[in-house]
Amino acid sequence: MATQTAVLDLGASTCKFGLSTDADPRVIPNCISKAKNERRKVFYGDQLSDCKDFSGLFYVLPFQKGYLVNWDVQRQLFDYMFSKENLKVDVTETNLVYTEPIFNFTSIKECLDEIFFEEHQFKAVCRKRTAELANFKHAAESAKNPLCSLIVDSGFSFTHILPVCQGQILKRSARRIDVGGKVMTNYLKEIISYRQLHVLDETYVMNQVKEDCCFVSTDFNHDMETTKQKRKLNTIARDYILPDYTNVKRGYIRPIEEMWTKFTGTEQLLKMNNERFTVPELLFNPSDVGIQQMGIPEAIHHSIQTTEVLQQPHFYQNIILIGGNAAIPGYHKRVTSDVRKLCPDVFDLDILCPDNPATYAWQGGVTLSKTADFVSKYCITKAEYEESGKNICFQKFDK
Repeated sequence: MATQTAVLDLGASTCKFGLSTDADPRVIPNCISKAKNERRKVFYGDQLSDCKDFSGLFYVLPFQKGYLVNWDVQRQLFDYMFSKENLKVDVTETNLVYTEPIFNFTSIKECLDEIFFEEHQFKAVCRKRTAELANFKHAAESAKNPLCSLIVDSGFSFTHILPVCQGQILKRSARRIDVGGKVMTNYLKEIISYRQLHVLDETYVMNQVKEDCCFVSTDFNHDMETTKQKRKLNTIARDYILPDYTNVKRGYIRPIEEMWTKFTGTEQLLKMNNERFTVPELLFNPSDVGIQQMGIPEAIHHSIQTTEVLQQPHFYQNIILIGGNAAIPGYHKRVTSDVRKLCPDVFDLDILCPDNPATYAWQGGVTLSKTADFVSKYCITKAEYEESGKNICFQKFDK
């Protein structure tokens, strides 16, 4: 029987994991949660779906500012994910591909290698960055077989612009923007609390509001003028029905045809107007909340300009948008429009946004695991780790 390979995209907000034979990964929140109405019960990852009331939800995240800091919580989540009930294989006879953040700390790398080899005892382990896996997936699918690609990874904690050439990230040209899903959710909580309802404790619910309502504007000034119009002339405003966990388990947008009729329900109503596009606008103008950094299009252009002159046309032709924020409606179109304005006229521009950008790196891990020389070329076996110790991991994974 062939050795199975598990693939884990370890994110600050969610973990995408599964076997290389699975069509899609299992996506679970990377946190341990407790609810006000069930104080004694602890929810690991996607056990949260068993919770009856998400109001005032309290959760502990193992990641802070994009890096793994709470090992007790992460260990419990690893135990949950790699149990036979979830992974359905014997991990001691299974290979593992897992992701780490760019510029990860040495101490974190050592601890993860130790956990996977010594505690869970995987047969072989491969450590990669999400940009490397996304580049591998793109190269395998592309008819052009590009040597260079630019990965724009916009996730929970940060947005990274990462040029990859021949499978290696050009670290000197990497750029980081301190805006991700967390900043946007917190910003939405603040402006809704100031304008309508106090929702500072409702992170889970407001994250759902963000995912359901927000979009990226392709003409910010025009959309802002539209939101100032009265009644039906305002085509952007939406009514959002908040959950009460009795009749409404999950919030939803009220049908447009009912918007201008009197609301007779007992649930609370949020009026979402210019918040729908001013929140994702932080990705393009971080200075709106005092973060003095470039937006994504400028960072893409700046990153490419620091690479070799002969490489630059190739990077512009192979830009890949991944991460959860890439799924926001209008994101792909806005990035393409803004980068085209900055890109030299003589260069072709091709920006790819996968159907599911949040799991694209996981799919890359699956593709990598199916290569003929996967274990010998990309992995360290448990026997090699026991013989040479942690140094062999740095020699192979941190070239």
